[in-house]
Amino acid sequence: MVDGGDKRELLLISGMSGAGKGTASKVLEEFGWYVVDNLPLSFMSDFLERISESEAGPQRLAMVVDTRSIGFDEHLDDLLGHFDGSAGGRILFLEASDEALVSRFNNVRRSHPLQSGGGLVDGIVRERRILEGLRGRADVVVDTSSLSVHDLRHRLETPFGDLGFDFHLTVESFGFKYGVPVDVDMLLDMRFLPNPHWIPELQPHTGRDKPVQDYVLADESIEEYLRSAETMIRLAMKGYRREGKRYMTIAVGCTGGKHRSVAISESLAGRLSALDAVEVHVRHRDLGRE
Repeated sequence: MVDGGDKRELLLISGMSGAGKGTASKVLEEFGWYVVDNLPLSFMSDFLERISESEAGPQRLAMVVDTRSIGFDEHLDDLLGHFDGSAGGRILFLEASDEALVSRFNNVRRSHPLQSGGGLVDGIVRERRILEGLRGRADVVVDTSSLSVHDLRHRLETPFGDLGFDFHLTVESFGFKYGVPVDVDMLLDMRFLPNPHWIPELQPHTGRDKPVQDYVLADESIEEYLRSAETMIRLAMKGYRREGKRYMTIAVGCTGGKHRSVAISESLAGRLSALDAVEVHVRHRDLGRE
């Protein structure tokens, strides 16, 4: 077990078949992780004990475990015991929409490992149900449905590439009409604000531009809203630190992800950047899609 006196980092990589665990493993190897893929779970406890006793073992150890793994049903709880109460142990869960998974399996012309003579969707549904509990325990959930390899690398770089940060916050704008992000910890809905889309001189601009920011931030309710949001985020960060988590994603949505959500994300990130020992990044998921 990784304990408070052991500086090793332990990462469990799991998720849906076809969601990109192999790609994620290659990215993590670039970040200096030693990745073990699909080792029978009955060997895991002994393997981890030997690693913890060896001074020459890897400082960053990642293990890929999923429904293919021998002994998954029988030994998963024993493996997860190594993560309970461990400051150095984390779980990464990769998922994707049913539509994206079906497309990927069809493109490579192979069956789902849990298909068992049924349809491809049946296998996906069965696996999602089996992994539901593990997903709920994950420290980081990444939805790869619309991510390129480059996007996935960027998404993993924040929590797993940097050895030095104390706490990391990502503020991500999005448009509700393109779907709500699933890999977020807190969601803020900006659709109560007046929409710059209906102002002819503002419509071509985005929330990164000063005229739109001035318009959005001039609303009489927004200052109180931002103060309240910052208070909630501070409280959540305090709890996350207490639980040994160092990263949090805040999603900020409006209708199209072009004006209000972008402007508020930039403003909120500016406020949060003033916090001590916190690194803040801003992402605009749907900017440019209109």
